[in-house]
Amino acid sequence: MTKVRVRYAPSPTGNLHIGNARTALFNYLFAKHNGGDFVLRIEDTDFKRNKEEGERSQLKYMNWLGLDYDEGIGKEKEFGPYRQSERIDIYQKYADQLIAEDKAYKCYMTAEELEAEREEQIANGLPPRYSGKHAHLTKEEQEAFEKEGRKPAIRIRVPQDRTYKFDDMVKGELSFEGKDFGDFVIIKNDGVATYNFAVVIDDYLMKISHVLRGDDHVSNTPKQLVVYEALGFEPPRFGHMTLIVNENKKKLSKRDESIIQFIEQYDELGYLPEALFNFIALLGWSPEGEQEIFSKEEFVKIFDEKRLSKSPAFFDNNKLTWINNQYIKAQPLERIVDLSLPFFIKEGVATAEEVEANKAWFEKLISLYQPQMSYGAEIVELTKQFFVEDVKFDEEELEILKQETTATVFEDFLSKVTEVEEFTADNIKALIKAIQKDTGVKGKNLFMPIRIASTGSMHGPELNTSLELLGNERVAARVKAALETIK
Repeated sequence: MTKVRVRYAPSPTGNLHIGNARTALFNYLFAKHNGGDFVLRIEDTDFKRNKEEGERSQLKYMNWLGLDYDEGIGKEKEFGPYRQSERIDIYQKYADQLIAEDKAYKCYMTAEELEAEREEQIANGLPPRYSGKHAHLTKEEQEAFEKEGRKPAIRIRVPQDRTYKFDDMVKGELSFEGKDFGDFVIIKNDGVATYNFAVVIDDYLMKISHVLRGDDHVSNTPKQLVVYEALGFEPPRFGHMTLIVNENKKKLSKRDESIIQFIEQYDELGYLPEALFNFIALLGWSPEGEQEIFSKEEFVKIFDEKRLSKSPAFFDNNKLTWINNQYIKAQPLERIVDLSLPFFIKEGVATAEEVEANKAWFEKLISLYQPQMSYGAEIVELTKQFFVEDVKFDEEELEILKQETTATVFEDFLSKVTEVEEFTADNIKALIKAIQKDTGVKGKNLFMPIRIASTGSMHGPELNTSLELLGNERVAARVKAALETIK
């Protein structure tokens, strides 16, 4: 049985995108589930679009997500090099072979001539494709073009009577007619191999057994099959994953601001990598049963490519928030403290020195909100009432504060709060019980006004601990201000 070998082959044209991360992740799971190899290759021959940080982002954030590859950049083995820019001579050798076998030829048409041909076809209601004008040039004609200073591209001859079929792992059997696309370029006139030529040679030489990639590559597959056939190579098994769509069922666009799309941004916001791994794994793939939270090891064990969805994958922000919250709640407090503290400093809530000097207080504050947190940066918004002088009330909160028993509760609270020696959660609990006994006010009518006056919110974590962290002076000042507001 052929060993499973899959690859993730990004172009270094930008940071790691959620769609590319999903491609890498499914390849990783497929390889690991089948005891195979996961290869990382960089397709960097589009020199104009390459960005210096592009490759670095791919490597850094694949590592952050836990997508450990077995072979590739930095893990070179027998099938390298793993950057296409370092494999130019390899592609040229196979192009020369195809020319020698008359399966490819030199085309000297200029960009202007090709554009004119294209425009004429469109004007005549024909689908634009290369006409084959230079498919049978004589040696003399070639020499004449070269004397003009023209540099040829190399085109592969596409059999016009062939139907190209393949059994897609996701979509089932697909077929394309050779007559529907013309002879296409395999080596550009600058000597650089095109994607559909280079990828075939790389996959063959690197013994790639399965190619799992995005739906946008379906139209590339028949062209690649032309190359496989011309070179006498056995093609791999192809599988094309469906698109990721937004809440409007539109294809995910990098301009869509309703969705965070780059892995780097999730890291910067304080998402947990294993939570994002979990979420991405469910974008277009589903396990059996209702469970949605799995470790990486569990995903490897249960991954079945037959359960890849044929329908577009819906990017559900609410689901991502829920999954990350599940992971945050399950973490040791120490990890969530380390995740959260930098955001207080970054947002100017406190200086690094203040955080260090009051570390125990910050740790207790974070522990109070850990069950509510969906990502690290959210801690600043959740705890904002601990860092402002005054609290403000909305209409609903004012309505509760104005109920007839509130003033009695506040007056009794203020008379007793100064007597509390240590303002701890336990002592605050006893204080509130004493107020209940004195005033006869209990339940929501007792707790809610104190919560609103002290924290500025009707909802929040455990009240007594919240008051302890605010401190008796601040709590007393806020209750007094609230009392004056309703009098």
